[in-house]
Amino acid sequence: MAAAAAYATAYANTAVLVSRLPTTKPTARCSYLPLLPTRLSSTSFPASAKHFAESRRSSLLRIRASSEDSPGLDTSELFSDLKEKWDALENKSTVLLYGGGAIVAVWLSSIVVSAVNSVPLLPKIMELVGLGYTGWFVYRYLLFKSSRKELATDIEALKKKIAGTE
Repeated sequence: MAAAAAYATAYANTAVLVSRLPTTKPTARCSYLPLLPTRLSSTSFPASAKHFAESRRSSLLRIRASSEDSPGLDTSELFSDLKEKWDALENKSTVLLYGGGAIVAVWLSSIVVSAVNSVPLLPKIMELVGLGYTGWFVYRYLLFKSSRKELATDIEALKKKIAGTE
């Protein structure tokens, strides 16, 4: 009963407010952006701070201009190297087949990942599995010095196997 009385009072107050609004004359609505803060004048900074900032900026520019030891990437040289390597290949069709297969594999894996991601609970389980594997890997290979050496020798053996020097 009290809620109904409060609702009736609030409704009556809004009715009074609505009746006070002018209905015959349309009002023009304007929106504006807030003004930007004023810029500080150059006299508000002390002269020593201004001189320090300018000297630091010019020294940085000198360092950047003089520290460029390596030349930029020469695209014509890059393309010529790639052309030479392509011409030196014997089985070009095999390279194209492997490249196409890699593109298809990436495309299919993205489809599988998006399908797994759409299952409600499975992404969180996969995160837990990944976190558990990361913890095991850190404990197994990175925590102790002897296991780090073992990992380094395994990586070097894998590099040699991939490069074909073994």
